[in-house]
Amino acid sequence: MKILLLTRPICPPWDEASKNFAYTLANNVRNAEIHLLTCAQLGNRVSKWKPSFQVNVVCHDIFSSPKLDFAQKFKLFKFLRKANNFDIIHSLFTPTKINSFFIKLALKNKKAKFIQTVATLREDLYNEENFKKILFGDRIITYSDYAKEKLEIMGFENVKRIYPGVDLSDYCPREKNQELMKRFETSNDDFVINFTGEYTRMGAIDDVVESFIDLAKQHDNFHLQLALRIKNKKDAEKKQKVIERLKESGCLEKVSFLDDGGYKMPDVYNLCDISIFPVRNMRGKFDIPLAVIEAMACGKPVIATNIERLKYFLNDSNSILINPGDCEALKEKILELYNDPEKRAELGNAGKEYVIRNFDIMKVVKEYEEVYRNL
Repeated sequence: MKILLLTRPICPPWDEASKNFAYTLANNVRNAEIHLLTCAQLGNRVSKWKPSFQVNVVCHDIFSSPKLDFAQKFKLFKFLRKANNFDIIHSLFTPTKINSFFIKLALKNKKAKFIQTVATLREDLYNEENFKKILFGDRIITYSDYAKEKLEIMGFENVKRIYPGVDLSDYCPREKNQELMKRFETSNDDFVINFTGEYTRMGAIDDVVESFIDLAKQHDNFHLQLALRIKNKKDAEKKQKVIERLKESGCLEKVSFLDDGGYKMPDVYNLCDISIFPVRNMRGKFDIPLAVIEAMACGKPVIATNIERLKYFLNDSNSILINPGDCEALKEKILELYNDPEKRAELGNAGKEYVIRNFDIMKVVKEYEEVYRNL
């Protein structure tokens, strides 16, 4: 069985959740030949920084840039038009009107079965009629029960929920990376707070920064690490504003900026004492953000907001939930965990066990292999 994973270019930097998941999925499926779309111009440097693939993985170097700009999308369309030897084409793109139109056009008259994995429903952009046009797979996989329930209410009958998988051999508790500690000028005496998210989406960065400034003025050993991608000009501008605000408050030296791709996320999570995700909205983001479950897999206690999508997998047993925008509650809960190491350990362990039960990549792979077989 030949399966094509339809994704962004599979290559570093490993900072985009859907291609990261595609890489992990491909490297663990054993009962099929998995085809990945990779980046040609990076091929001569592959041994320096790209992990090796399993023998059942075939790479197609159709892209010339890691960024999926218009030129790369056109190359993808041309490849799909000629792709006639696949049994299954499995898309991990978030469906939009444009990409669904071109994918449907490229797959016209092809015999391959089509699977769409839907990481989130853009209800802020589309209505029920739109969803019925852009979701046309023989099988639709959702990351969350939230999305599955929404689609079933709309009348979709071919929906299955499969959680995103985490490689628990990689994302697990481990000793702090001493090289990263030196790079970010932290010590074992520091209380490190991690935020992995974005600068301009989700409405969290200002709450994180302002809360940290107040806490850092009270506690000299508090340190904030911002593992945030810079995806565009707006992100870069927002980062500069954050730097200016931290400099103005005298807290800039207590903050690490992780946005150059020169690190591994398991090392980042294992540097911190707690990880926070105080987002105000999830527009355009995965229903189950890997930034949360990866931190939990590393045994880190998580503070997040109790918005509807997150409450489908987070609860008072595996995390601490606060209201969106409630900076006072955020500071209070951070201090609570700071002052209670036993609670940190208890909550971190509960989150880790929850991830092991539900998000183990090997469990997820078996569920996808079953879907492939049944098609």
